[in-house]
Amino acid sequence: MADTPDEKPRSDQSVDAICRYYDTLGEGEHDRLTKDVAGRVSFEIHRRFLAPYLTRNQRVLEVGAGPGRFTTVLAEHGARVVVTDISPVQLHLNEVNVAAAGFERAVEARHTLDVRDTSRFPDATFDMVLAYGGPLSYAFEQERQALAGLLRIVKPDGIVVASVMSLWGSWRARFPGATQLALRYGTDVTDAVIRTGDLRHVPGMVHVCRMFTWEQFAALVAECGGEILAGSASNWASLEDPDVLAGIEESPQLWERFLAYETAACASLGARDGGTHILVAARRRG
Repeated sequence: MADTPDEKPRSDQSVDAICRYYDTLGEGEHDRLTKDVAGRVSFEIHRRFLAPYLTRNQRVLEVGAGPGRFTTVLAEHGARVVVTDISPVQLHLNEVNVAAAGFERAVEARHTLDVRDTSRFPDATFDMVLAYGGPLSYAFEQERQALAGLLRIVKPDGIVVASVMSLWGSWRARFPGATQLALRYGTDVTDAVIRTGDLRHVPGMVHVCRMFTWEQFAALVAECGGEILAGSASNWASLEDPDVLAGIEESPQLWERFLAYETAACASLGARDGGTHILVAARRRG
């Protein structure tokens, strides 16, 4: 989608803010999916969603790779990975963590990359693009340009596995904070966020992004020439009572059964709006 005179500067300022946010967050991003039991469930949902599309010797572009949590997953499956992130700090942490895990040999290169511009890569370059962590949610008005670029650089039988932040799931997961927004800034602000999914409407918001519904994300894939192979929420029942979840984790048998149930629930069409992120696997149509 072409930029309009007043869109690109605003979007560029927002992306600069995202870069600063992740530079400052540092190693905290590495711990996000392991520091508590709900995060560990979300990591497992992401891993299981990705697994059917992994084969040995794939060449993978990882967008928004962060400090390497999924870089190591890709390496464990024998992939050759081109690692990218908008944050130089996160790229450095990726190198440190991947090397510490013993998988640095799997990394072909590391680049600073804005998801809106993949023009440095030729058409049909990769077997897979992995864009976990919601990088498409930071493309703002240029999300079509960004996703079309990801689909362009995969081979004809290649796969794009990506996530975006979920509007309704985030509202559900962070309901107390969302309520405070309405009390502090008024319902005009929260109405604008619900209508657009855009957190830039919140004054002083540090971590800004564009949230999507499943319907919106599916439509975006279709508009960009893609075909959806699978979809999922990133979490569902695991957003409920953390004490109950911690008790389940103590029993290997119950834990494995719970993860199977959670995986099935997240993949069901009725639950895809219910997690903090929406996951999709897509390929180019035809």
